[in-house]
Amino acid sequence: MPYLYRAPGPQAHPVPKDARTTHSSGQSFEQLRQECLQRGTLFEDADFPASNSSLFYNERPQVPFVWKRPGEIVKNPEFILGGATRTDICQGELGDCWLLAAVASLTLNQKALARVIPQDQSFGPGYAGIFHFQFWQHSEWLDVVIDDRLPTFRDRLVFLHSADHNEFWSPLLEKAYAKLNGSYEALKGGSAIEAMEDFTGGVAETFQMKEAPENFYEILEKALKRGSLLGCFIDTGSAAESEARTPFGLIKGHAYSVTGIDQVNFRGQRIELVRVRNPWGQVEWNGSWSDSSPEWRSVGAAEQKRLCHTALDDGEFWMAFKDFKAHFDKVEICNLTPDALEEDAVHKWEVTVHQGSWVRGSTAGGCRNFLDTFWTNPQIKLSLTEKDEGQEECSFLVALMQKDRRKLKRFGANVLTIGYAIYECPDKDEHLNKDFFRYHASRARSKTFINLREVSDRFKLPPGEYILIPSTFEPHQEADFCLRIFSEKKAITRDMDGNVDIDLPEPPKPTPPDQETEEEQRFRALFEQVAGEDMEVTAEELEYVLNAVLQKKKDIKFKKLSLISCKNIISLMDTSGNGKLEFDEFKVFWDKLKQWIDLFLRFDADKSGTISTYELRTALKATGFQLSSHLLQLIVLRYADEELQMDFDDFLNCLVRLENASRVFQALSTKNKEFIHLTINEFIYLTMNI
Repeated sequence: MPYLYRAPGPQAHPVPKDARTTHSSGQSFEQLRQECLQRGTLFEDADFPASNSSLFYNERPQVPFVWKRPGEIVKNPEFILGGATRTDICQGELGDCWLLAAVASLTLNQKALARVIPQDQSFGPGYAGIFHFQFWQHSEWLDVVIDDRLPTFRDRLVFLHSADHNEFWSPLLEKAYAKLNGSYEALKGGSAIEAMEDFTGGVAETFQMKEAPENFYEILEKALKRGSLLGCFIDTGSAAESEARTPFGLIKGHAYSVTGIDQVNFRGQRIELVRVRNPWGQVEWNGSWSDSSPEWRSVGAAEQKRLCHTALDDGEFWMAFKDFKAHFDKVEICNLTPDALEEDAVHKWEVTVHQGSWVRGSTAGGCRNFLDTFWTNPQIKLSLTEKDEGQEECSFLVALMQKDRRKLKRFGANVLTIGYAIYECPDKDEHLNKDFFRYHASRARSKTFINLREVSDRFKLPPGEYILIPSTFEPHQEADFCLRIFSEKKAITRDMDGNVDIDLPEPPKPTPPDQETEEEQRFRALFEQVAGEDMEVTAEELEYVLNAVLQKKKDIKFKKLSLISCKNIISLMDTSGNGKLEFDEFKVFWDKLKQWIDLFLRFDADKSGTISTYELRTALKATGFQLSSHLLQLIVLRYADEELQMDFDDFLNCLVRLENASRVFQALSTKNKEFIHLTINEFIYLTMNI
């Protein structure tokens, strides 16, 4: 997958404003709608066509689907009928109960709902067959435009639909989310918390029932009051148990929404109740406090009305909190702010965002189990400067999200196992090396490495400076990631991999002929033999000279130097500009080459004639180049082989081009400071791409 250059450094957490337009035409929803109204046509979305490619990428429809607009399915379609509610959500023939559970929870928060479903659309005046929805993705809001053609079979919607067949906001929302992720099939299987975050930009917390705190009922109550979105789940022991029904009517491996929490008087006692919804719109709990259970006979009609108790098989039911804890295994909460649910006060949190990549061969180092490569992962410096009010420590929350894995499923990508570690930062302002992690333990880390889209945890640490390292569990696994850091007090973060520091010594002056070493005298003789009287060599002649000399060296194993390397050497060393190399210029380069050979041999531990690209950062630093992760990624993509190894010719070519670009930049910026508007990072990036 491509990894494009990104400006380094943290980004401010965006305040929800106008969402970014995503349609390939560059036009907004309103521009597209007005264009259709002027033409008198209904919108057809070329980005997500009414075809099988939008439905599936691995499967074929088992029955012939027909794409129809709502007006072709019912006589008087409505976008929203009597308000968007949780009863408008009934699952179809797609395994996306996790998404539907999130949608049901979303309907309980009107402010969040209005953000996802803009109110400027309907089937009334201004209808043009176009609708739009807004989703949060990796720290920005996107506006997703769709046409209203929906897959049907025998005039019935195939996937998500409303209990009222005239209402269409929910199937259109599902279609927009399918477009966001590439297809309907991409929505198969997932966690409700994923969609909850995409609907709110919130931050997730997961509670295992076996480890739930004593005040868990109060935590759920507070979460619902604050507008958080809640889901619950029953684990499965095997794939065969998926969607298996328990004796109490609950479905294993199935996502439910938590839609309410309350207490009821029952025979002189206050009973804690939880309301749960099955997105199927049917199949309910049949134990105590279920729709038709005898317990309700002891509850007055007014109290039943207050609790909206009905005996309909609509997928929603009450159950005692003790039964809820006993029968469900996990509760997921998406907080609209990361305020701790255990606390009463609402805080204003500071948020910073880092966008990064794990790239095979340069920044995909894996977890601490893989010491040789772990240090190459992206490193973010976190400065905690202010203690919490009345406390000796600083509170912060770290949320690490891998990006676009659902969208990339069609290309064989899976959700990777991810996590992070936090180390106390030494008094250094640079990327920490392997030896640091060999001798220092982490101060904090994610509870586990797990194959979820996002891993988040809360921490309390003393004021100070720390290094946060996000990683996959296994090395060499590629993905983009979004790292969010929420802190109660202002925290300063900085990407340790975004700097470029070039410290090149001035090239030495050539020694006079009468002071030449025996080695230099042998070179002069060879040079005269090849170059002739002018004592200048072309790139082809230089290739012959260098290979003739280097092949006699027994301590280095390598293939012949390439002609392109020799052309780059002349470009670096040629001071006269005639495209040839004089002997004095060659002597200066030879001294440099000997240093580079020694450096290469130091990192060629197995004497194979190659070095690992994971050692490249250290090797380049020893030559005076401290590069950003993005430049390292570019070098690895250009020069490394499939085994992530680099031979001497590629290593030499890389160093020569880096030094050439650096010296050109220094010369241009010295001569005309106003002429150079690029940073050295940007300049080298551009020249290495040429």
